[in-house]
Amino acid sequence: MARVVLVNDTFPVSPPRAWAEIDLGALQQNLTIARQTHGEALMAVVKAGAYGHGLEEIARALAAENIAFFGVANVGEARRIRSAGVETRIYLLGATWSEEREEIVARDWTPCISSIDEAVQFNRLAAACGKRLKVHLAVDTGMGRGGFVADRLPEKFAQLERLENLEIEGIGSHLPSADEDEEFTRRQFKQFHAIIQELGGAARFKWMHLSNSAGLLGYDPGLCNLSRPGLMLYGVSPLPGFQEKLATVMTLKSRVTLVRDLPAGHGISYGRQFVTTRPTRVATIGIGYGDGYPRHVSGKGADVWIRGRRLPILGRVTMDQMMVDVTAAEDVIEGDEVEIFGPNIPVAEIAAKADTVVWEIFTGITPRVLRCYRS
Repeated sequence: MARVVLVNDTFPVSPPRAWAEIDLGALQQNLTIARQTHGEALMAVVKAGAYGHGLEEIARALAAENIAFFGVANVGEARRIRSAGVETRIYLLGATWSEEREEIVARDWTPCISSIDEAVQFNRLAAACGKRLKVHLAVDTGMGRGGFVADRLPEKFAQLERLENLEIEGIGSHLPSADEDEEFTRRQFKQFHAIIQELGGAARFKWMHLSNSAGLLGYDPGLCNLSRPGLMLYGVSPLPGFQEKLATVMTLKSRVTLVRDLPAGHGISYGRQFVTTRPTRVATIGIGYGDGYPRHVSGKGADVWIRGRRLPILGRVTMDQMMVDVTAAEDVIEGDEVEIFGPNIPVAEIAAKADTVVWEIFTGITPRVLRCYRS
């Protein structure tokens, strides 16, 4: 019979091949910038694992910062925040399933309402619990993803107000193109303000919110008294002109695992997309698309940062490794730290070369990448 040998402490623990350093001090600096821009009241958006930065750790770091709400995508994220011992109010940013609503009512989480049917069920569940549930009215001013459309909204609002176990505490909408279409966005603000006036004016609602990070940085909030920063909290401005105000929160790192000298005419990586034209010193780095680094940067001129230098990635990024030209950096050796993105290689640059958005890069960093936190 085969003998099973268990792993024990006989061997030293291997250092991580890829890790993300999360600067909680920088997170708090960016929160301060958000507050200085348009007032104190903020809903910190922490959905999708706090944009890949770690939901529980980010929620704990912000719990003492007088945040009005944590914005989450679903009930599962809400549960994780509560399980982390954080009591900040939770706002569900999207539509909920009927099966989830009993828990939402029981735990006093705040849903946004996009239909009469949702509201009726929430009202019935709240009545059964003997409570009045705080809800926000979601209005579709151009996103097309959820919310009441403006047509016949006053009539529907009157129906909602007759539901005795719901307190319509707030009203919100969403900006689909604040970082791309200024003219449309300004019309959207104007429409949202007109809707508020039509429904009874600013005095009717405790909370009025429209601005995401781009809206907060680039536009006058008008009647709105609550903003929903997401990306900017994590150190990236969707409007390039404001980037210098923000501090980098995540630095993705790896290590050099191997350094070799290759002759001219030698292919590098799958498909031989890159073939050396001269003798080339090549470093192999222990990170790849299995860690969330985008394969689509292959052949697009992406760099990494080693020993104070930008050095180019060669050939295709593979699942667990990538290769880098270190011919110009003779001092690079096995074990050297490599900045994949961070203060020297902006994540927005990587996103552009991958033909995607920073949100996808951040949320795509996989669980096998260790998150390390410092304040």
